[in-house]
Amino acid sequence: MKKNIAFFDFDGTITYKDTLPEIIKYQKGTFTFYSGMIRLSPWLIAMKLKLISNSAAKQKLLTLFFGRMTETEFQQKCDSFISNKLPSLVRPGALAEIKKHQSNNTPVVIVSASPQNWLTGWCHAHNVACIATRLEVVNGYITGRIDGKNCYGEEKVNRINNLYNLAVYNDIFCYGDTKGDKPMLKLATFSFYKPFR
Repeated sequence: MKKNIAFFDFDGTITYKDTLPEIIKYQKGTFTFYSGMIRLSPWLIAMKLKLISNSAAKQKLLTLFFGRMTETEFQQKCDSFISNKLPSLVRPGALAEIKKHQSNNTPVVIVSASPQNWLTGWCHAHNVACIATRLEVVNGYITGRIDGKNCYGEEKVNRINNLYNLAVYNDIFCYGDTKGDKPMLKLATFSFYKPFR
């Protein structure tokens, strides 16, 4: 029997836009988001110039907006975002593609650099697996640091290979929209770059 699997990036592939800015606005408000981004601009410019890594800049952003929040409060607000905001950000074409795979008994896995806090609930509701960045929690508080590695670029491939033996699959479908997805797309027998509009 033919055995297939499908891996989807989340931000920009399944959604219309990056969910990290959206969840900051949802939790903290638009004014706090933009004032915070001004404070972070030197780090963001350094990332664009490749002077610091994507992971380093991301941790600065997470620390500024979410550092010192209790894990409980943070997760409650993430769950509210999943219910009230996230559905409006999802591309119908992406959701239809996921359902098509599921109708063919093809397992679907979301592989995302976004923290799992606002992905796992959505993934569970749509019966898909989730591989995502984990946030460090110390004594019940979010630190803003990443636990392990940012699930971006080659780390997406590492996480997939740690959990799945790709040799047993006939076809591997991969969907992405940025350079951070290209290592994952190379795993595919069928790859799709910016497939949904």
